Amino acid sequence: MIGIPKTGDLSNAAISAVCFEGLTVTTTDGKQAKLAIIDENGKIIESGSTVAREVWNVTLACYKNFLQGMGHLRVQTSPPGQTLLSRHAID
Repeated sequence: MIGIPKTGDLSNAAISAVCFEGLTVTTTDGKQAKLAIIDENGKIIESGSTVAREVWNVTLACYKNFLQGMGHLRVQTSPPGQTLLSRHAID
């Protein structure tokens, strides 16, 4: 899709971005909020500024690859098929 994508579809929150700051999430009344990753059972498995930073970085990497004409239009946080270990399991 070329052009500016439509935004503003959220009823209870707003997401904003500044190119040198990343993503910010607020409620409709202006209070801070967090992004979260929720599994298929409804359990929150990641949340907070780490999620926002990862989403921002993956989005930028995909867009930069597109602009460079590299043909790599899919960016992943780990190699395909690799099972991610919990950070706690590694520590």
